[in-house]
Amino acid sequence: MIGESNIKAKRPSNKVISLTRKRLEKKIVPVQEKNRNVQSNTRVIAITSGKGGVGKTNIVANLGFALSKLGNKVLLLDADLALGNLDVLLGLAPRHNFLDVIMGSMTVPGITVEGPANMKILPASSGVQELSQLTKGIKARIFTGLDSLMHSIDILLIDTPSGISSNVIYFNKSAQEIIVVISPEPTSMTDAYALMKVLSLRYSKSDFKILVNMAMNGDEAHGVFRKIKQLSDRFLNVSIEYIGHILFDENVIKSVKLQKLVTDIYPDSAGSRCFAALANKIHTTTPACFSMGSNNPFWEQVLQNSLE
Repeated sequence: MIGESNIKAKRPSNKVISLTRKRLEKKIVPVQEKNRNVQSNTRVIAITSGKGGVGKTNIVANLGFALSKLGNKVLLLDADLALGNLDVLLGLAPRHNFLDVIMGSMTVPGITVEGPANMKILPASSGVQELSQLTKGIKARIFTGLDSLMHSIDILLIDTPSGISSNVIYFNKSAQEIIVVISPEPTSMTDAYALMKVLSLRYSKSDFKILVNMAMNGDEAHGVFRKIKQLSDRFLNVSIEYIGHILFDENVIKSVKLQKLVTDIYPDSAGSRCFAALANKIHTTTPACFSMGSNNPFWEQVLQNSLE
């Protein structure tokens, strides 16, 4: 793991970041023409939550691993650009991250690192407050860079920040599918409802998939889903689907401490079996809006939104 002293040594000043942002605002460029001839069927899934501490990042990593084992080419995007920790969870120490992309010294493909099962990871920075609010120039640079990777990726999993900040909303808006992670805690359900309410009423998102994490058993998980569905059916005009659950598993805690994936080192554990079932469900189903790419209206809309 990279030491704190090394992080501080490489971190640019707030003034440098501010100047770079101004340059980006003036130099927003469209997707390169060579990429517009590339067709892609990349499936874009946002893994999100209203509350922190529900295990969202761990789910993204293990789900990505399980999907890779099924033969998918998977890319994990750590979208918590100011406080990213996906690389730490995986025991990686990338030399570059999204801060380098935003500063203009690296491209998005250039910061991509390889993880377990040949997954690709786009690491975020950590401790850079300015990245908690994306400008249109930063959005354009990120999604233009992502566009150049889409032709070689089957599934893009976006690990969004938690809450209802502008970054959370933006990355959820940019996804074809939204999986909301909820734990059995009442506060988790309340905050998940609040997130769906904002996405529904203000941004016209109407389809959500619910994943219950850290459930003691299947009955508890289904009980959590019924509560959030009853609340949503009463007050929101949205479609909510139960996509599965991840059982509480001591091996998950052990694997996190080892900076390994439970699906990798404890493949037969209860948690790993849940991840395998979830991955298989995603692998064998097709979303209503599947096809995307540089010539696809969905991806064109994402790129356009990054400029607004």
